Amino acid sequence: MKSFSVKQIAVMVSVMLCAMFSSANLKAQVKVDDKEIVGVWIMSSMKFEGENKELISDSYNQVKVYRADGEYACAEIVRLSNGTYHIQPHEYGTYSLKDGLYSEMGRKPIKYEWVDKTTSKGRWMNRVDIWKKVVDFPEGLAQHIVDKCKVTTTSDDMQQKLKQYIFTR
Repeated sequence: MKSFSVKQIAVMVSVMLCAMFSSANLKAQVKVDDKEIVGVWIMSSMKFEGENKELISDSYNQVKVYRADGEYACAEIVRLSNGTYHIQPHEYGTYSLKDGLYSEMGRKPIKYEWVDKTTSKGRWMNRVDIWKKVVDFPEGLAQHIVDKCKVTTTSDDMQQKLKQYIFTR
């Protein structure tokens, strides 16, 4: 039986560990084209760091609509006590995703984390969110959400009037 020196064993263990970590790292890096973001995404998980409480339920969720031209709408969907659903507009504007850098509403770009083609994962402040793309989402419903979010967009003239008549009295 051939004997190995401590140095030879250390080199073999190092090579095995490098191979193991490299394959795990490759597996974690999912490459998805930026254009795959276009469509409707529904939040499937929302948890604050250090907590195990799931905030997405049959009474609350969020939806984002991404259009190929950069249009973006985000809304919260809430089930009311009478069983009907209310669309609460959150944002309407633009997004960009180029070479994996994502920005919405002109905010500082962040690295977009793809889990696979229809799942993304992200962090907002101390919250971890998981989003799922819905490939069979009805266009009429997507447009309805976008239209609801558009309504919240206020012109500069109205912004000035809000400031003047409400906040400077």
